[in-house]
Amino acid sequence: MRYFLLCSLIYVQALFSQSPYPTDTFQAPVDIPIILAGNFGELRSNHFHAGLDIKTQQREGLKVYAIESGYISRIKVQHYGYGKALYLTHANGYTSVYAHLQKMAPKIEKFLKSKQYSSRSYETDLYLEPSDLKVEKGEVIAYSGNTGSSAGPHLHFEIRDMAQKPINPLYFGYEVADSEAPRILDLYAYPYNRNAVVNGADQKIKLHINRNEDGSYTSEKVYATGGIGFGINTYDRQDLAYNKNGAYEVRMNVNGSPYFSYKFETFSFGESRYINTLIDYDHYEKRGSRIQKCFLEPYNKLSIYRDNKNNGIIDVKDGNTYKVVLEVADFHGNATSITIPVAGKPQEVTRPKDEVKGDYYVIAGRDNLYQLEDATVFFPKGTFYHDFHAIIKNTDMGVLVADPGIAVKSPYTLTMTGKNIPQEQKDQYFIAHKDDRGRTYYENTYLKDSIYSTRTRSLGKFSLVRDSIPPKIRAGNFRKGQTLSNFRYLRLYISDDLSGINTYEASIDGQWVLMEYEYKKGSLTFDFSDLEFKGNKHDLEVKVTDNVGNSTTFNTSFYRN
Repeated sequence: MRYFLLCSLIYVQALFSQSPYPTDTFQAPVDIPIILAGNFGELRSNHFHAGLDIKTQQREGLKVYAIESGYISRIKVQHYGYGKALYLTHANGYTSVYAHLQKMAPKIEKFLKSKQYSSRSYETDLYLEPSDLKVEKGEVIAYSGNTGSSAGPHLHFEIRDMAQKPINPLYFGYEVADSEAPRILDLYAYPYNRNAVVNGADQKIKLHINRNEDGSYTSEKVYATGGIGFGINTYDRQDLAYNKNGAYEVRMNVNGSPYFSYKFETFSFGESRYINTLIDYDHYEKRGSRIQKCFLEPYNKLSIYRDNKNNGIIDVKDGNTYKVVLEVADFHGNATSITIPVAGKPQEVTRPKDEVKGDYYVIAGRDNLYQLEDATVFFPKGTFYHDFHAIIKNTDMGVLVADPGIAVKSPYTLTMTGKNIPQEQKDQYFIAHKDDRGRTYYENTYLKDSIYSTRTRSLGKFSLVRDSIPPKIRAGNFRKGQTLSNFRYLRLYISDDLSGINTYEASIDGQWVLMEYEYKKGSLTFDFSDLEFKGNKHDLEVKVTDNVGNSTTFNTSFYRN
């Protein structure tokens, strides 16, 4: 144990002594202890997490501070994604990002709302000049919230370089209590080339692992021949939190020599979608857990890899033995290892692959066009990461496009014919993607001459679905004719049963007003301070339209002295 702690201390000291990043320049973005709900490089759907998710004590409205002087270079507000976000550019070339905000500081909020009112849009993406909004180090620039695609109140915080590549913020000296080593849940072996076999299988197999007294692991013995690789399911925890966060670094040694590794120091947003080549995507789609492959596929373009020998593939020779050690570490040097004994041994395949080959073979490096009876599928060059066999066919309900276990890199085009749909109903139909549970999801659909088309990254079952029911609108914190003189906000709730909300618009006494849409709650909120009221009685009109054009208009009146 003492040896382990000594090694961890040396590791951390070496890390910071060699760090090219300033560790005493930036202050914390919040004035509470930094406890993480998510860390840098964490595995998310189709992307790596680009910053730190800082817990805000399960509440909104905490002050968010500028970590250094600079100017607000960008303000972005969207319903999903980062929600309300600020980008602050500093003199040293770095940009700090603050997302899922509740609201901006007064001078920034005033600037933002003037732009929103002039464009008549809640969603906006503003790029500012250095002279527009300057801020000083330690100045309150916003208040934490839960806007956008946030599962709970927290502050998403990033630091980017001059090329807008995100860098692990922990490199800049932020203190996060962390004495726990990562945990390894599962270990898998992968026969990589055509003639490879592992424990009688020519497909990936799960290996049994045992936990040792010192916290390390040892796997069952592996008998193999040919090129093999390994994959792990792992997570990390920091002190004071139960969140299962991502590991910082994975290292693999073979017979005592570095063989393969990767770590999350930085990456570019342009490569982030290649996360689907790091993980076993098919396993994730079918079982919900992410196996991190400790070997490199030829179509993997990530820049996070180090110590790359033979792309992490171990060429097992008959009669030879190999000691493979996989080590998973966090940023602070806490590490967990698993030792895998491997022996080269000729063997027959007793557990063959279950392969279901479709009628088509999709070649990722070229355009692929498939014409069906009532549908057309067009995969442009680069839609997928690799070639594969695909099932593409008409079904009783619509069309089946390939296997959801195949990762899609870029959108493709799907068209479906609605020749039997009555003319008066055509505008009410859309292309719907249906999951294995029968749930329906709207695909952004275009209609021309009875042909419905969409560009999508989804695979699986599609059908044409009719939505003839308009959205619903109801008053939230008020009732018709009520006096709202002491109210700060006016709130309504909107919903749609099928295709989803597309647009909303509101006016008071005929004047357009800004409504903030929070999709997680289905709420529309108006800030009374936005408008100077004249008279006592006021008329409110709200119009909401769904994605196929059904609309509902809500009219009411209220009093405000």
